[in-house]
Amino acid sequence: MATGGGRSRPGRAMWWWDPKLSRRYWYEEAAVEAGLAVVKVDREGRCGGGTRSDRGLTGMRRPRGGTGGTMRCEAAVKAVVDAAAVRVVECDGDSDVNLSSIKSLPELRFTHQPKMTVASKTSISNGNLVVHGKTILTGVPDNIVLTLGARVAGAFIGASASDSKSLHVFPIGTLEGLRFMCCFRFKLWWMTQRMGTCGRDVPLETQFMLIESKDETAETVTQEGDTPTIYTVLLPLLEGNFRAVLQGNDRNEIEICLESGDNNVQTNQGYHLVYMHTGTNPFEVINHALPSFVDWFGWCTWDAFYTDVTAEGVDEGLTSLTEGGTPPRFLIIDDGWQQIGNEAKESKDCLVQEGAQFASRLVGIKENEKFQKNGKKSEQVPGLKHVVDESKQHHNVKCVPTVASFVLPTPFAFVYVWHALVGYWGGVKPAADGMEHYDSALAYPVQSPGVLGNQPDIVMDSLAVHGLGLVPPKKVFNFYNELHAYLASCGVDGVKVDVQNIIETLGAGYGGRVALTRSYHQALEASISRNFPDNGCIAPTRDCLFADPARDGISLLKVWNVNKCSGLVGVFNCQGAGWCKVEKKTRIHDVSPGTLSSSVRTTDVDNIAQIAGDDWNGDAVVYAFKSGEIVRLPKGASLPVTLKVLDYELFHFCPVKEIADNISFAPIGLLDMFNASGALEQFEVALETKAELFDGDVSSESPIPLSESRSPTATISLKSRGCGRFGAYSSQQPLKVCVDVEEFGFNYCEDTGLLTFNLPVPEKEMYLWQIKIQV
Repeated sequence: MATGGGRSRPGRAMWWWDPKLSRRYWYEEAAVEAGLAVVKVDREGRCGGGTRSDRGLTGMRRPRGGTGGTMRCEAAVKAVVDAAAVRVVECDGDSDVNLSSIKSLPELRFTHQPKMTVASKTSISNGNLVVHGKTILTGVPDNIVLTLGARVAGAFIGASASDSKSLHVFPIGTLEGLRFMCCFRFKLWWMTQRMGTCGRDVPLETQFMLIESKDETAETVTQEGDTPTIYTVLLPLLEGNFRAVLQGNDRNEIEICLESGDNNVQTNQGYHLVYMHTGTNPFEVINHALPSFVDWFGWCTWDAFYTDVTAEGVDEGLTSLTEGGTPPRFLIIDDGWQQIGNEAKESKDCLVQEGAQFASRLVGIKENEKFQKNGKKSEQVPGLKHVVDESKQHHNVKCVPTVASFVLPTPFAFVYVWHALVGYWGGVKPAADGMEHYDSALAYPVQSPGVLGNQPDIVMDSLAVHGLGLVPPKKVFNFYNELHAYLASCGVDGVKVDVQNIIETLGAGYGGRVALTRSYHQALEASISRNFPDNGCIAPTRDCLFADPARDGISLLKVWNVNKCSGLVGVFNCQGAGWCKVEKKTRIHDVSPGTLSSSVRTTDVDNIAQIAGDDWNGDAVVYAFKSGEIVRLPKGASLPVTLKVLDYELFHFCPVKEIADNISFAPIGLLDMFNASGALEQFEVALETKAELFDGDVSSESPIPLSESRSPTATISLKSRGCGRFGAYSSQQPLKVCVDVEEFGFNYCEDTGLLTFNLPVPEKEMYLWQIKIQV
């Protein structure tokens, strides 16, 4: 197999063609360092063979005719790919070759050329990063590269340097005059949002960035007469043993900060440092699958007890919630149940002493004395097991109220317990009795410069003095497995793993922050998968994506979500306080924020059209939870909303179904619940085939109301959970309402079209009521 230089790794081909040859050695250097093969394609679609080797590629005859014989690009590249395991194709920026047709390439890497195009709408041209014809970044340095992803839509931003180091800061271009929203770590443990219009507004430790621009290449315009809005996502990633974040500087440049967290782990390049994707929908970025317990109401002991939680406290809390009519379906026993010892040394530093409790270390995997109890008939059982059994079997959780008492239809569903990623805040005590085999040793955290540049943390101040007992990566699975196996034997269903960010500060000597974090999380996931095998999302509306609802003094926060048959918009006045980049802490900047006004419209629910169906005309019924008002909102119309500080309103947007020329309908749900429309599981309409048509003549002497003198036009079928006042919109008074074949009485308001009736308490948990409404 041919190689392009003596340093190439065995089994890899190095193949390029560069008519100028002046940059050949850079190509070779990068490819050799990465262990990759390279194919160079010129702007005329020619694909060339080795310039420093006369040996042909395996399975392919070397082209004749000098340095680079002319071949059809797709065929040539595919031949090289198949024969030489090529992973990188370097293509001249002006080439029209369709490299996307080569399915066997795991990735296409484009090095920096005068014009570099990723997909058809993103390019680096003349030092500018251009998205859909709009310049996003200017002054892009020559060491910045774009890589087109083969398995994902979008591209990757990378960079290279002349020297290898453990920490690099790469400017990637200047941002000016474009609105953006970003999420950044203002503290080791926490993130918040920031909005801005230029590079200097981008904070340290930025983990996510969304930039707004206009499509300058669009051939069509929006209904408002404007070109479509384009959203560009920048998402810093991990590459190898390095992690990347974004930050800005005083020159309005956006920078990539790349670091390993270990001075011995160094590099001079990274090709997949920031993921970049563009589109017209800012919400179609990442979908999360959530565990089943989030559908239930549960209770976590933290806010009630903090670390003072006891077995008796858990029992009292569950009893109180159940007797109050809100029985929890799952329980989280938070910090305070473990065996810990405080080895903190005395210090003259008051901040360190104040945080000394965070230096406490784990001394055993079982529960502490606060959870020690005897079972029935004085039988000794593990204390935690007794607490879990009591929670699951002897509390009327998720109960159904009847006339006489509460009935327990099913046992308690989930019990989770808390532990830190490193065992406890201060880790695992070295050489603790019964825990010697974990080989825990003291380590002292070193924080990233970006974190130190935001808000320091008292936990880290304490651990920097007292140290943390770190279980080495080779032993951490044994630690997790023994801890989780014990918890599972006590009937625990899963764990809440906290204090996760601490591990990033302990990478020195373990291959860096990424390598150590990866080892810990792989061990954690493996243990959880073995011991706990059974172990949706809100978003801001588009019009407030780039507004700051906490500090700008003019904006209301609007967030939207969807149910199965409708959408929900929550509006909040939360002005007055936020994290201050000057004082490095959260502060009140307006002691008396004023009343603010805005509006809501159906399109605030971003994908409501998919819920409504293809035949939807755009009209919706809006139900306001707090005020109880119901309004039919025509397509394109908006509804004003005015809120005092710390006030809110929830608007349910229910698409209207046009059943006939004079009949329309929209189900709402349980009107007295916050998420009223969340109770509704199904909505169907069946037209009556033999409906009698009303001829329009009304006799004034007829004693029978119009709604009772006609035959039904359609039958509406609904499926709903829960109990209480159910509401729906109907343009005409219904003829009949049946629930599980039993006819129910109902109320109807002609002014608003609101139909209401009461659903009784079901006898079975999660029961689905079958509702039939004739109109």
